[in-house]
Amino acid sequence: MKTLRLILGDQLNYKHSWFSTTDDNMLYFMAEMKQETDYVNHHIQKIVGFFAAMRNFSEHLKKRGHKLVYYTLTDKKNKQDLSANLKALIDEHDIECFEYLLPDEYRLDEQLKELTNELDIKTQSYDTEHFFTQRHDLTDFFEGKKELVMEYFYRAMRKKHGILMQDENDPEGGKWNFDKSNRKKWKGSPTIPHEKGFRKDVTDIVEALTKTDVKSIGEIDKTQFNWPTSREDSLKVLRYFCDELLVHFGDFQDAMHTQENYLFHSRLSFALNTKMLSPKEVIDKVLDTYYEAEYDINISQVEGFIRQILGWREYMRGIYWKEMPGYRRSNKLDHQNQLPDFYWTGKTKMNCLSHAISQSLELAYAHHIQRLMVTGNFALLTGVHPNEVDAWYLGIYIDAIEWVEMPNTRGMSQFADGGIVATKPYISSGSYINKMSNYCQDCHYKVKEKTGENACPFNALYWNFLTTHREKLKDNQRMSMMMSMLNKMDKSTLAAHQERAQKIINKPDDY
Repeated sequence: MKTLRLILGDQLNYKHSWFSTTDDNMLYFMAEMKQETDYVNHHIQKIVGFFAAMRNFSEHLKKRGHKLVYYTLTDKKNKQDLSANLKALIDEHDIECFEYLLPDEYRLDEQLKELTNELDIKTQSYDTEHFFTQRHDLTDFFEGKKELVMEYFYRAMRKKHGILMQDENDPEGGKWNFDKSNRKKWKGSPTIPHEKGFRKDVTDIVEALTKTDVKSIGEIDKTQFNWPTSREDSLKVLRYFCDELLVHFGDFQDAMHTQENYLFHSRLSFALNTKMLSPKEVIDKVLDTYYEAEYDINISQVEGFIRQILGWREYMRGIYWKEMPGYRRSNKLDHQNQLPDFYWTGKTKMNCLSHAISQSLELAYAHHIQRLMVTGNFALLTGVHPNEVDAWYLGIYIDAIEWVEMPNTRGMSQFADGGIVATKPYISSGSYINKMSNYCQDCHYKVKEKTGENACPFNALYWNFLTTHREKLKDNQRMSMMMSMLNKMDKSTLAAHQERAQKIINKPDDY
């Protein structure tokens, strides 16, 4: 039976069972399409990274004897639409069976369901063999429970997979979570090794984007592309993280600094989200490194990293499939404002935002605290519509795929789901940013001034947010201390906060 198998750009699983044997009746298909470049305004490095990784993967399969059709963006046969391309190939090659790996994005899942309903040949879908969980495992785990608490899910995953466990029920180190040990500010020591970088020439892909008029944001050095785009590259980054960075990862995972873009972070998210690496092999390598150097690496460094992979990553995927499609319309705080223009330029007098945004535009990268407590924090405090925030995060970061971006942005960052992901809004005044970074040192504004034109804008915005959403937050136990402080605040001080906050919200690009 002549079979056509589809591989999407985030399904580059070199170890998938599909590829264990070759078959002359099996034709694989991959394509660079404007359907995928144009559904949101992407960072140019994101588009290039995906296309380069796809090309390397296609060559890998061909070298191992698999028959494969690959459409570049400029291929004359490329109809730039997934369904149209597949229908044409089915007719051209007299295909009798169509098979695909289950997409991780809802829009592609729906598109392929619609297509298979139209086809008059046999169709079959398969698991990507990547995640620790299936799509709806989290839904089953929390069935009948009032709250979706990630910590409970994370502990169950640790037990199920025997990761960092002393025995069946007790965690190594006597604690499940070492988060309180992972909040140090980096002040120049210990020394941060240079990232494991690459110097790839991607001129051909950049030229193809220009030729096909693909719009993008951000910067790129087309002769010095610095991201892993093959399994070999990805394994090098993993080994480098374990050998050079893991020893201090946990301590400084929430730190931010103007002179260090990556600190001790792994830069593995792109390799993971394209599936060039699996979460299991990443965790296994980290654990092997830890056990081999147990007295040199504290458990808090390792647990902090594993929590992100085994806990948050799997949890966010489960939330996505549990709550879609309605989740993409959630806006519980009824925020309606537009994203400030400086999110596309980095041109603002607020140093923390200027740095985090400029870095994102330059590198297609920012770590989770920059995303959550700087750019996300400001968007939430100024009442930006979650659709605008979603589109920005999905476009600007190289690792952003909707299943992981949307729950992190709309849920964790913007509290637009009303508390499904986060038990409280993740907001702060300037004091938290000052505590975790050096951003405030050379800022135009003064973080320690609470009111007035020279005061950090986050200070006024923070108290204004609490006032605006007082009714929605008054019964939230995790907000009780701050709500109590709000209720006791001098009325004239609060009025000054609200007045300045409204000026900032009305004209954010003036600040």
